[in-house]
Amino acid sequence: MKKKAVYLMIPAVFCLMLAGCGGRTEEDAVSASEVQEESVQTVSEQKEQAEEQELIPVTLNEVAHSIFYAPQYVAIEEGYFEEEGIDLTLVNGFGADKVMTAVISGEADIGFMGAEASVYAYLEGTANPVVNFAQLTQRAGNFVVAREPDADFQWEDLKGKYVLGGRKGGMPEMVFEYVLKQKGIDPATDLEINQSIDFGSTAAAFSGGQGDYTIEFEPSATALEEEGAGYVVASVGTESGYVPYTSYSAKESYIEENPEIIQKFTNALQKGMDYVQTHTPEEIAQVIAPQFEETELQTITTIVNRYYEQDTWKSNLIFEEDSFDLLQNILDSAGELKERAPYEDLVMTEFAEKAVK
Repeated sequence: MKKKAVYLMIPAVFCLMLAGCGGRTEEDAVSASEVQEESVQTVSEQKEQAEEQELIPVTLNEVAHSIFYAPQYVAIEEGYFEEEGIDLTLVNGFGADKVMTAVISGEADIGFMGAEASVYAYLEGTANPVVNFAQLTQRAGNFVVAREPDADFQWEDLKGKYVLGGRKGGMPEMVFEYVLKQKGIDPATDLEINQSIDFGSTAAAFSGGQGDYTIEFEPSATALEEEGAGYVVASVGTESGYVPYTSYSAKESYIEENPEIIQKFTNALQKGMDYVQTHTPEEIAQVIAPQFEETELQTITTIVNRYYEQDTWKSNLIFEEDSFDLLQNILDSAGELKERAPYEDLVMTEFAEKAVK
């Protein structure tokens, strides 16, 4: 009998809930709907605030701000770092030596530069080496720029010429010299290379009349073409083959203490890599344009296409041992390597391997 009484009471309670057993007006329904909507909005706002509060701050110091690193900017502009729970602060270090200093001092959590910097630091002796955990580019990003268009350019044309090069010991200059040697040209005797001009200033020097040729990154190479002051005649990246040109690194202690952060960071980068592998240069240019507000979209597209065609970006971020060996071959060829650094001490692949899965 008690169970039956309970069942009989349900309709009465239901009646009270719906209309107070006396009917519900249209105004009541609208009011209730508004309250429910406000409640949903409040919950949504609270969720967004909570997500923002959970973002982990990470400072990334990059060697230069260049379209050469398009997958990184895709990851930023598409919100991939936020998706992984990272609040990224990007700082331009203006050179690998300065980026390395920032990483070692703790001013930056992660550095983005040529892996040669980690080799140099390791060989100087440290109990807390800076370790590479992800590789972004697999081609050199610089080009040979002449004063006149030259569809028939041959590397032998550089013999006896005055060339504006890069900083001694830096990847741009070392890879350029490596290519020269592969072509049977002695960088020390067959031509004159000026290595005294600051990175980023060679294009202005060339435009001002210095040099027969200059070795330029983008956007400087395209800017010289647009001025009519120079013309790209060869790609150092195409001639050098697959070189581990730039990679991400952090102090070993930081990686050991923050493996989750490194994994999330690498995941976001892999998403950027996936995007550039599956989209056109025009689409990539549209996405990264906010990173280069002073550059016309057409110019950005031209540069992205140039890097796209030479297979600049890896499909994954795994820093292979063969690539590390080639890097040290280049350092050795340039006379910058007093001894070899062990791959297992300076490279971790576990984060990139997980990210690509």
